[in-house]
Amino acid sequence: MSTVSSTPILRTTVIWSAIVTGALAVVGAVVGYLVAAESGLWSALLGVLLAAVFLGITSISILIANRWFGTDLYVPIFFGIVLGGWLLKFVVFLVVLFVVRDQPWVNEMVFFLAMVAGILASLAVDVIVLTRMRLPYASDTKLPTADPDDTSVRE
Repeated sequence: MSTVSSTPILRTTVIWSAIVTGALAVVGAVVGYLVAAESGLWSALLGVLLAAVFLGITSISILIANRWFGTDLYVPIFFGIVLGGWLLKFVVFLVVLFVVRDQPWVNEMVFFLAMVAGILASLAVDVIVLTRMRLPYASDTKLPTADPDDTSVRE
């Protein structure tokens, strides 16, 4: 089975996003604690974690779907998995907002700013990785080959 040429790019994006998210979690926890004590610490960690999970679901779902590349059902499987990942993100987002919004240990401003920082950091990683990696324009196409026994091809 052949692989999709974008797979190394997506893997690199997931790895670097995890590294940046870890660093952002540490910085967010310290700043959150300095701003709003323990509630700021937990709010920052939750905001960064949610941003990382939501943004990682898309890349990981594409990597999983690419395992069926080259099969007859690749396109429906790909879109089913990716759309399922988006639906999962939407449902998880709503559940987390309804559960977390009235918790006394959540500082809403720290939570919001940590989530925005996580999203911006992940988008920056995506841009940097995509601009530095090489991908041919016609990467996953195969040209038809001439069959030497085919008499319909005339020279």
